[in-house]
Amino acid sequence: MASKRHQKASDLFHAACEIAPDARAAFLEEACAGDTKLRAEVEALLAQDEQHPSFLEHPAKHEDQAKSAPETASIRADRDRPVLAKRLRAKTGTLTDHPERVGPYKILEKIGEGGMGVVYIAEQREPVRRKVALKVIKLGMDTKQVLARFEVEHHALTIMNHPNIARVYDAGATPEGRPYFVMEHVPGIPINDYCDRHLLNTRQRLELFIPVCHAVQHAHQKSVIHRDLKPSNVLVMMQDGKPVPKIIDFGVAKATGQQLTERTLHTEIGQVIGTPEYMSPEQAEMTAIDIDTRTDIYSLGVILYELLVGALPFDPKSLRQAGRAEIQRIIREVDPPRPSTRLSSLGGEDSKIAAKRRGTDAHSLARSLRGDLDWIILKTLEKDRTRRYETANGLALDVQRHLDDEPVAAGPPSAGYRLSKFVRRNRTGVIAAAAVLAVLLAGIAGTSVGLIRARAEEYQQSRARQEAETAELEESRARQEADTARQEAVQARHVAEQARDNEAEQRQIAETARTEAQDNLKLAQEQEQKAN
Repeated sequence: MASKRHQKASDLFHAACEIAPDARAAFLEEACAGDTKLRAEVEALLAQDEQHPSFLEHPAKHEDQAKSAPETASIRADRDRPVLAKRLRAKTGTLTDHPERVGPYKILEKIGEGGMGVVYIAEQREPVRRKVALKVIKLGMDTKQVLARFEVEHHALTIMNHPNIARVYDAGATPEGRPYFVMEHVPGIPINDYCDRHLLNTRQRLELFIPVCHAVQHAHQKSVIHRDLKPSNVLVMMQDGKPVPKIIDFGVAKATGQQLTERTLHTEIGQVIGTPEYMSPEQAEMTAIDIDTRTDIYSLGVILYELLVGALPFDPKSLRQAGRAEIQRIIREVDPPRPSTRLSSLGGEDSKIAAKRRGTDAHSLARSLRGDLDWIILKTLEKDRTRRYETANGLALDVQRHLDDEPVAAGPPSAGYRLSKFVRRNRTGVIAAAAVLAVLLAGIAGTSVGLIRARAEEYQQSRARQEAETAELEESRARQEADTARQEAVQARHVAEQARDNEAEQRQIAETARTEAQDNLKLAQEQEQKAN
């Protein structure tokens, strides 16, 4: 039982050595699963590794080192860890560097080791004979979360089929239950190393970068986000005499549109997923909430920045030395310098070396970056992801437009946007200036209000006088109209009375005429009687 515990403690020690010191506590808490004795033994080994890395094996050498220039604990641990590891493996009987076989694959050599897995070159004999890359979970790292990420990488690669993404051939599990998968062996080197070794100029680097964008676009169309794009995950190999970039390691990929694994995969709050130098601002939030494909666009921008300038947007040494909160602040708030100006900040000798690796001089390199390439890269590195390229293909198209001497979609930001960025960068000074301006405006406003009120009262009085005069004129006009109306009425009554008098006179005349007519008729009758 003791030997098994010691074996497990040794395995966990080796695994913890590959993890950043500030993340070891969380790893041990999950890996030891409440076994306090096991955790104490691992922590003791880690403490011994940092404080006395090789004293037991080389006491004289240790004394000499104590007299030399001081070293950090991490440097000593990195230098002497193989010796301590060998001693521990000797105690536990695990001297083999790698297994002879994993499933049907014969292990040839170890070529890489990450935080969760070990990568071997293996030989496959059936149904075809070829060399493959075999990735298997490390001892002591087979926690639920790591297994979930490993499973995501396998399935993410399985559903993708692109000439610039490493293909997956097979998957399985060791007799101990440690999962593995077999993928295309990419005998290449990181894209930035390849470009520097072969002294590729700016155009050649851009032409090599475009298919990387196409590969990322393919992954996004399959609803997979890489989330850890960096030069070491973009290898360049030779095929038919031509350099071909291939993206590897989807170990921290995030499915956006489908369930890639039955295991629960999540990011705990406070846990960094990705590499800080290439990490997008939204990744730096460390909540894993609302991460989308544009986080890969940001990482592609950092890769392109490094390919063209020979340096990262932010100095990696200063970034790594900063605390976690400061790293987050830099990534989220500090705007990267334009590539053309970043080159001059490297210093005379470093800028000359960077330019020489690109087949030109520092002045010519800066001039070639100024303009289109500055704006293309800065568009990918926008803190606000809505201002980045919507797709990796959009980035590739803009790069191709630059190569074809066509207008690019990226361009200098507007004056309003630059002003908002200035306010965010100089918030304290702007607030102070705004306060002073507010006081001045308040004084001006008070004086103006008094003047406006006085003029308003004068205007009201003048208007009241005008209204009174108008009312008086209206009253006079009304009186005149009333008098005229009365005169017209009197005249109308007079005319009516005359008409009545005329009517009476006419009636009297008519009556007299009727009487005369009657008298004449009577007289005529009398005369007629007399005649008879």
